[in-house]
Amino acid sequence: MQKAENKALLKVENVTLSFGGLTAVNDVSLEVEVDKITALIGPNGAGKTTFFNLISGIYKPNKGTITFDHQRIDGKKGYQINKAGIARTYQVINLFRKMSVIDNVMVGMHSRLHSGYFSDLFRTSKERKEEKEAYDRAYELLDFVGLKKRALDIAGSLPYGEQRLLEIVRGLASSPKLLLLDEPAAGMNSQEKKDLDSLLRKILKRNVAILMIEHDMNLIMDVADDIFVLNNGKLLAEGTPSEIQHDPEVITAYLGGD
Repeated sequence: MQKAENKALLKVENVTLSFGGLTAVNDVSLEVEVDKITALIGPNGAGKTTFFNLISGIYKPNKGTITFDHQRIDGKKGYQINKAGIARTYQVINLFRKMSVIDNVMVGMHSRLHSGYFSDLFRTSKERKEEKEAYDRAYELLDFVGLKKRALDIAGSLPYGEQRLLEIVRGLASSPKLLLLDEPAAGMNSQEKKDLDSLLRKILKRNVAILMIEHDMNLIMDVADDIFVLNNGKLLAEGTPSEIQHDPEVITAYLGGD
């Protein structure tokens, strides 16, 4: 599959990560373009979440390079990668469950706030102005995903599907250029998945590229522009949804044969 070089926002080249004698990610290369939804699929244990952990700075690759927005990020800390413009959600919901919905969103804005210790201590006009702007943006993002009426509710009290949406909002709060979504549809019912499909397209229109891990093939085949398939830590195939659906190796390794 040919890639337009100047459109690659994220470029992973020949990345390998081993834990002792186990190679979790083996010589994988992948690109995410600025105006696309890219999916990473594969059976359980294929190395998908480990791959996300490499991009987001939890792990450092043993070899290979990761370039984001023309800057090397492999080896950088998670907060540095977030500040560069990458946000992520997690396979297991990772909210501050006893905090309000809007305060969870505000946590996601931390890397974009500029008031320092002095401003916070003395509640300067600069700090008050920035806080108001942050809350206004948080409400706008909650409205964007349909959670504005839940803003003051405790995050842990939300239904499961809404907690998934709140994680996405918290990711968007840092104004990312790339959003990594780790199984965003997990636990959602059919209507929530339809709403998620629409939301992903809306996020893309906000100039936020998406790289997502997902097991719901109906959602993936409907929303993804490019698909990469991992199997046993190796890149098995890449292509459009149509190409992946008809790839014999993918059918055998991931979909279980004919």
